[in-house]
Order: sequence, then structure tokens, then C-alpha cells
Amino acid sequence: MTRTPTPADRFSFGLWTVGWQGVDVFGGAVRPPMDPVEAVHKLAEMGAAAVTFHDDDLVPDDATRDAVLERFRTALTETGMGVEMATTNLFGHAVFKDGAFTANDRDVRRYALAKAARNIDLAAELGATTYVFWGGREGAESGAAKDIAAALERYKEGMDTLCEYVREQGYDMRFAIEPKPNEPRGDILLPTIGHAIALINELEHPEMVGLNPEVGHEEMAGLNFAAGITQAMWHGKLFHVDLNGQHGPRYDQDLRFGAGNLRGAFWTVDALEQGGYDGYLHFDFKPPRTEDFDGVWESARGCMANYLALKEKAAAFRADPDVQQALLDSRVAELSQSTLAAGETLADVRAESFDIEAMAARGMAFERLDQLAMDHLLGVR
Repeated sequence: MTRTPTPADRFSFGLWTVGWQGVDVFGGAVRPPMDPVEAVHKLAEMGAAAVTFHDDDLVPDDATRDAVLERFRTALTETGMGVEMATTNLFGHAVFKDGAFTANDRDVRRYALAKAARNIDLAAELGATTYVFWGGREGAESGAAKDIAAALERYKEGMDTLCEYVREQGYDMRFAIEPKPNEPRGDILLPTIGHAIALINELEHPEMVGLNPEVGHEEMAGLNFAAGITQAMWHGKLFHVDLNGQHGPRYDQDLRFGAGNLRGAFWTVDALEQGGYDGYLHFDFKPPRTEDFDGVWESARGCMANYLALKEKAAAFRADPDVQQALLDSRVAELSQSTLAAGETLADVRAESFDIEAMAARGMAFERLDQLAMDHLLGVR
């Protein structure tokens, strides 16, 4: 298996990732702005297949909008890169200090819908088929400040309105909600994959809306990302995925993929590959403030290289005869068998005799199975 990225690997990057200037709450920019055209060319040279953007990443100034888009389209044509996803910045400007779709201020909610619709038009024009909604400011810091039931109703209204707009325009586009538990708000609405699925089920067109889970966001909540995306796939709702690295339940670190929780990254790749996910593998990371532009590209290259290396190790793990025996010993395949046989009833099961002491004495051999995974990850098999 080659570890040199190619467009066939379906890797994509947000313009805001490699273009991040290193600003944080304690310090200003350490790198100058990056021209989106330069980002497109460099990422194409490194083997990426596509880019993504917030509206403000690409067109921050209406006065230069036409010129910027002309240069951007030319870069896409010259490199063969695509735009696979887009999103709207509904969190950066001070107007969104209390949210966008769920702001208490009705005027803000109306402006947010108009801003999102405008960029949906641009996304469709550039060929994006996925549109992500991250509600970074949809939340609160204190209990009385936000009527949560009303906020969820407004969230639903916003998604329903934009779904209907896409249907009216005939766009080939579906939406993906990106959960996050906290930061920048104290508590964010739809904090996890499960919360987002629950809201989606209440929408007028739930078939149009899925998920864009992010490694760091789920791990900030102390959750298992591989398990989460597997459940999303089980629901048919894994429309997109954000890959990065995170060191447990702390602030959102946005490390390059594979950094931080390496075991989690291994099982994430295994889950995506075993689960048949065929969408883009999108890296939503931030090159650290310590890096110059050479370091930015090294960080981006590392994201792709780490995914390909873990994909190789996960495939070797699954093909290993010792692993296949360990899976049998652990009765993993038994879980795919129906608990009731064809034609059986609960009454039949209740009439059966069970030797619970013998069942309790059976070991599950999980430690052997897990160590084999570790051996492959550590490169000793």
C-alpha cells in the first residue's frame, strides 16, 4: 500500500486550516494571511483532492468578491481540485455573540438565515454537495439566559427553512450538523452525535440532514469517536467527517490527525474503512503557533501520511490469521446473529434452560485481541 497521497484517497482540507494565522485568546497572529489560490495549488501538489471553506475564508470583502472568485475558479481548474463542502461563518462576527439560528435577538436569526442562503448559492455554484452547520455560538453560559426548548424549535426552523430553500433551487446538496459540547460557549446546543441525530429526526426533511462529527469535539466530551461514527453510519447519517487530534477532555486542540489519541485514531480509521464510508476524509486541524509556512505544510502532510499509515496497519490487523482466530475466540461474529432464531418467540426462549454458571465462567479473550491490535499499531507484528 502506498503512503503517497493521491486524489483517489479523497483527502480534503478547509481553507481555514492551513490558512489559520495562529490567533488564540492569549495572542495575535504569528503568520500572515494565506492566499486561497496558494492553498489550492499547494494542497493539490501534496495529493489532496478537494478544499472546503467558510464564506468569509474565501470572500471576506464584497468589494473584491468577483475578482477573488475568478482567481479561485481558475486555480481549481488548473489543479483539478474540487470544492466538496462549504459552510457559513455564523460565529466570528460580534453580531453572533449569542448565536445565529438560536439567538434571542430575532433580527440576528433572520440575518443568519440570509447569510447562510447566500453562501449556499455559492457552494452550489462551485460544486459542493455537502453543506456543514457548526453551531459554535448556539448555546449559553447561564441557565436563565436561554429558553432551551424555544432554542431547539428555532434550530429546527432554521434547518427546515434552508432545506426547503435547497429543494426549491434544485441543488444537489445535503446538510451535515457538526456537534460540539462547549467552547466558545459554556454549553453548546447539540453537543454530541446523539443529540444531533435526535434533532434531525424532528426535521421536516430528515433525509436531507446528517452529521459531520469531529474527532476533537467528541473526545472533548470524553466519548469514543470510532463508536460514534459507527452509530452515525448505522443510522445512514455520516454525511461528512472531520479528522484531527485531541488529548482528552480539555480545550479544542485541533492537532494534526494521529497526534494526541493515537489508539483512537487507529480505531477511527478501522471504523471508516470497515464501515464502508466513501465520502471525503476532511482534515479540520490547526497548525500550531510555533510553525512558519513550511511547518504548516508539514502538518498538513502529516495528516494524510498518518491516515494512510493507520489504514495500512488496520488492514494488516484485519488480515492477520491470529487476529481472525482471536475474533472467533471472542465471539465477535456471534453478535451479528439474531438473538431469536427464525420462527422463535420469546416464549420459546423463556422455556429454555440456561447454565448460567458455565456461561459466567467463559472468558471472552478480549485482552489477546486488543494486544494484537496494539502489536500492529506499534509495528511489532
